[in-house]
Amino acid sequence: MSLDRRAFIASTVAASTLAAAPKIHAASKDKKYRTALIGSGWWGMNILREAIAAGQTKVVALCDVDQDKLELAAEEINDLSGEEPKLYADFRELFEKEEIEIAIIATPDHWHALNTLAAIEAGAHIFIEKPTGHTIGESQAILKASRAADRIVQVGLHRRIGPHHVSGMKFLKEGGAGDIGLVRMFVHSRGGAETPTKNSAPPETLNWDMYCGPAPLRPYNRKIHPGGFRQYLDFANGTLGDWGVHWLDQMLWWCDQQSPKSVHSTGGRPVRGEAVLNEDVQTSDAPDSQIATYQFDDFTAIWEHRQFGGAGPEKSTVGCNFYGSKGTFHMGWRDGWTFYPDDARKPVVHEDHQLQEPDGHNLKLLWADFLQSIESGRRPTADIEIGHQATTLSLLGMLSLKLGRSVRWDGDAQRIIGDDEANGLLKRKYRAPWTYPEIG
Repeated sequence: MSLDRRAFIASTVAASTLAAAPKIHAASKDKKYRTALIGSGWWGMNILREAIAAGQTKVVALCDVDQDKLELAAEEINDLSGEEPKLYADFRELFEKEEIEIAIIATPDHWHALNTLAAIEAGAHIFIEKPTGHTIGESQAILKASRAADRIVQVGLHRRIGPHHVSGMKFLKEGGAGDIGLVRMFVHSRGGAETPTKNSAPPETLNWDMYCGPAPLRPYNRKIHPGGFRQYLDFANGTLGDWGVHWLDQMLWWCDQQSPKSVHSTGGRPVRGEAVLNEDVQTSDAPDSQIATYQFDDFTAIWEHRQFGGAGPEKSTVGCNFYGSKGTFHMGWRDGWTFYPDDARKPVVHEDHQLQEPDGHNLKLLWADFLQSIESGRRPTADIEIGHQATTLSLLGMLSLKLGRSVRWDGDAQRIIGDDEANGLLKRKYRAPWTYPEIG
C-alpha cells in the first residue's frame, strides 16, 4: 500500500473515530440492551460500569464461580442502576434461562472461547476481553462462529481508540518517522526470586472445579485467584499473552494487519527460578523474561518483557518504539507519544495522553463504539478479526518458546508451515467433560 494511501486511510479513521464518540454517547436511550456479565471481578465490573453509564444497558444477569464476588457485584449494580440482576454460577444455565442481547466476557483466558461461543449461540453480541483465546484454535473458532452468526464482537483493545494512539498512528502512517525498519514492543517491571506458596482448600464460596473448567485441575492457591491467573500457563499465557496483545496490536495497526513470515522466541525464569507444582506448594510458571522476534516482509518486530530490573536507563517501562529513517517514534501509555528526530537540530514532537482515569484506559470510547456498531451493523474498531490476529501473534511467540525453535506462519491458511508438531499446539486437550470447539 502506498504511503499516500495509508495516510488517507489513517486520517479518515482518526477523524471518524474522534468525531463519532460524542454522538454515540448522545444516542437515544430508548433502547436498553439486555446485558449479562460473565466474570464479575475487577476488570469485568470496570466494563459493566461503562456500559451502565452509557445509558443503554439493562443488567439482567451476572455470572461467576466465586459467590462472594458475585454478590458484591450485584450490590454495586443495584446501587448504580436500581436493577437486581439474576445471579448464576454456570454460564450455560444463564444462557438457557435469560434472553441476552449483549454478553460481556471477562473471565480468565482459558474460559474465553467456551463463554463466547455460548453467547454467540444464544444470539448475543459480545464484548470480550483480550486475548481472544488461550490457544490459537480457540480464537479461530470464535472468529468463525461470530462471522457465521453475524454477531458484533468487540475486543477490549482500548488502545485502538484512545486519542493519543489515534493521533500517533496518524503521524506514523503519514510518514512522520520515515520508512520503518524495526519495531520494538516492551513491558518492564521490578521483581525477584519467587518463593513457593502453600496450597490450600479453596474458599467455601468458590467452585474451584468450575474455575479450572477445561484446564487441568491443579491445586487451589491464593496466588492464582483472585487476580493472579495470568502468570499460570494452565489459565493464561503470561505477560506476552496479556500486555503483549495490546502492543502487538499497535504494531499490526501500523502495518495494516500484515502477518509475519516467521516467529522465534526465547526466554525463561532466570530470576524467579524454576517453576514448582506439587500437592503442597506451587509457584507461577510463566516466563519472567522473554524475547519474541517477528519477521515480516519489509521490517522486523521484537517483543521484550522482563519482570525484574525496573526501568533502568530507559525513559519508559511500557510501549512500542518504531525506528525509522527520520528518527524514532515512541507510542506510550501514560507518557503519550513522542517522536525523536535523528537530526538533533530538529525539535522533539510530543503529545500527552488523554486517558480515562483512574485506570488509564479508554473503555468509555470503546463501549460507545461497540454500541454504534450494533446499531449500524458495521464492524467495531477492535473487531474480533483484529483481536484474533494480535492474539495469534502473542500465542505464536509462546508456542515457539515451548518448542525451542522458530515457526513459519501462513497467515492466509492460519497454519504453521511444514511442522506437524507445532500445528498440534494450535489446540490443547480439554479436561472432561469439556469439549474443544470445532473450527471446521
